[in-house]
This record gives sequence, C-alpha cells and structure tokens, in this order.
Amino acid sequence: MSSPTRRIPRTSRALVAAGLLALFAAGCGGGGGSGNGGGSKTLVGAGSTLVAPLAAKWSGDYQQRAGVTVTYGAIGSGGGIAQITSRTVDFGASDAPLSPDQASSCEGCVQVPWALAATVTAYNVKGVPNRLRLSGPVLAEIFLGKVTQWNDSEIARLNPGVQLPATRIVPVFRSDGSGDTYAFSDYLAKVSPEWKDKEGVSTQVSFPTGTGAKGNDGVSAVIGRANGAIGYLAIAYVFSGHLDYALVQNAAGKFPVPGIPSILAAAKAATTIPADNAISITDPPASAPGAYPISTFTYAIVPKSSGKASTLRPFLTYAVTDGQTFGPPLRFAPLPPTIVTAAKKAIGTIG
Repeated sequence: MSSPTRRIPRTSRALVAAGLLALFAAGCGGGGGSGNGGGSKTLVGAGSTLVAPLAAKWSGDYQQRAGVTVTYGAIGSGGGIAQITSRTVDFGASDAPLSPDQASSCEGCVQVPWALAATVTAYNVKGVPNRLRLSGPVLAEIFLGKVTQWNDSEIARLNPGVQLPATRIVPVFRSDGSGDTYAFSDYLAKVSPEWKDKEGVSTQVSFPTGTGAKGNDGVSAVIGRANGAIGYLAIAYVFSGHLDYALVQNAAGKFPVPGIPSILAAAKAATTIPADNAISITDPPASAPGAYPISTFTYAIVPKSSGKASTLRPFLTYAVTDGQTFGPPLRFAPLPPTIVTAAKKAIGTIG
C-alpha cells in the first residue's frame, strides 16, 4: 500500500548528515588510540540518536570555546558501543549501560552519564486526540501482539469518554541496536512478567509483531505516515516532529506529562549510584508520583587509556557542566548534582 512521503524536518536531515560524516571520519582512522596525541584538536564520536540533538549543540559551542572540532555520528547506541569497542572512534554514546559482556569486550572503558532524557510512546490514529492514557501492561500487550485494535477494552478503560476507532494497531520499533529499545524494554520487563519472560531487556529485541525502522528518524517517519501506528522515540524527536504521544501510567497510578519536571523526578528517585554508573530509572517507585516512567540516562563510553585523554577530559567535563544549559529547549533535564559528581569521578580515571 502506497503512502504519501513524509517530509523529513531540516534538523533531522542535519543529524543524518552528521552521522554520515562521522562514519567517514571513523573509516579513515579518526578514532581512539591512533589520534594525534594528547594535544589533538579533533574528537570523533558515534552512537545514540537520542543524544544527537544535544551533541550537535555541544559541538558548535565547544568549537568556539576550546577550538576543538567534535564530530558525532548518530548511528544508534549499538553502533556506538561497537565502534568504541573496536577503537574506531574516540568516544561512543549509548542510552543503555554496557552489559557485562560488552564491558569485558571494551577492555577498560568507563561510562560517563552525560545527559538525562526520556523515551516516549508516540502514535498516529485518525480522530484520536493527543495524550491518550496508556499503562505499561497495555503497552506490553500491544508490542506482544495481544492488543491489536485501538478500541480494545483495555485502552478504552484507561480513556473514558474518548471515541476510539477499530483501527488496527501497527507497532513500530527500532530495527537497529538502540538505547531507546533498551529503555523501553527495560520498562516493560519491570511491569510485565510476560514481556520479561518472552522478550527481556536489550538494545535489540526480537519484536513478535510490527514494523521495524532505523533510528529515531526512521521510526518518526513510519509513525507519521501510517494510520494506527504506535512506536517509541527519544523525547526530542517526538516534540520536534509534532507527533501525538501517550501519557504512561507510573507506579503511583499517575499519568505525568513527559518533560523536564517528570524526568528529573525519576532521576531523583534513584538513590544509589552503582560503581560502574549503570543507572536504571525506568518504573520509579510510587513514592515519586510525578516521575515519568520511561526516563533514561545516556552515557559517553570512553577507554581509560586514550591517546586523546587530555582533549577528552575537558570536553566531557564541559558536557556534564556548562553543556547542560543547552538541554532544556531540547527536553533534556539537567543532571542532578549527585550524577555530575559521579560523572566527574569517572572522567578523572581517563588517562
């Protein structure tokens, strides 16, 4: 079935171009240990598409401040982990913390929490208003293929008074390795025993139904043109693409609007920071009634031993301090002080 082509926003095209540039630079030996020593004025990174809008702001500002060119490729968290593991870039970026196997393969890499955002469920259903209410168990059943129509009784129960059509539900998921998939599956595994048992938590899940698309841009494009579609996206892409989005019920039974206050509430509910900085803030406890339930940290992943350590350390320190001021317009919440302290400690180990 043919569909009208959805015009990709200029900002999205710019992110794609940046990704291609970074891949070219990486392929030419632009990364890690083969750099021009500690005094290098270039850094090449790749990974998370969630953090790409913020990374683009950092790149321009840091060039003016420090004279360092930071090139970043939005290729997905899985790609970022793979490239830093092979040392073809100077830093990777992922919304998913390294698994034990990935940490072993990366050989001495540290994780620096450097941004705080959310994964949001967006949808396109003709005749249905923005901000439908959904719960975690219902989302799990949608992506398991058990809830298949928008007027299903479970969706209707959460949205009294809303006229829901019998439109077929089209789940849309990331086909590439993605931190958004990790955050989404991490949340579903906490609220749905069936999801945990059948699908689990990963950057790349074998979804039993639906349509796959590459990157946040790809998911956004499919949702925009397919009536009945629902997918998960980084928050910045939902708002820049003017997509309708769901309010997801949290553990307190509330339906907070995804945004800086609710993301911060989720982050502040995490009272313990693991030694490796692998912090999960999905499904925060009922004691945080204002918390958005699919919030996530995103990480820079850097080898402790780097030929560009003296360039990396100041850039990463900038990202977790002054660079945070660029976050709010893009729906990134500022890092809490405890996280900044943990990030600086990790940065200090790079040498």
